[in-house]
Amino acid sequence: MFSKACEYGIRATIFIASESLKSNRVGQKEIAEEIDSPVAFTAKILQKLVHRNIVSSAKGVGGGFSIEKTRMKEVKLADIVEAIDGDSIFRGCGLGLRDCSEVRPCPVHDKFKFIKAELITMLENTTLEELALGIKSGYTFLRY
Repeated sequence: MFSKACEYGIRATIFIASESLKSNRVGQKEIAEEIDSPVAFTAKILQKLVHRNIVSSAKGVGGGFSIEKTRMKEVKLADIVEAIDGDSIFRGCGLGLRDCSEVRPCPVHDKFKFIKAELITMLENTTLEELALGIKSGYTFLRY
């Protein structure tokens, strides 16, 4: 459903947030290792997240990536998805067709529109704080 870059972006953001809850900054190598992603690919994803003001970066000794605790309450999972994959998940066809609509539906349109509506609701109502707290408490995990 999400691109590989988006999956890594979500995982990276959650990891950064969970470390930020402990007042830690994390480097891109540590992030790449934690989310099991190539370092160069992770760096490109992190650039997008910084550009969209989802995560912050600081250079030098003690630098790395972080997210302000107050910002975690504001960032929704939808923000991360849109930063990496754009808005296709919110507006696109289930089969990837360009002209799918209520007037001219694809074969899965009528069934997929309900699934897409539920997905959008989940993405727009899930905060980064909620996800990071799950990691911090040990209730959820990022590695298998």
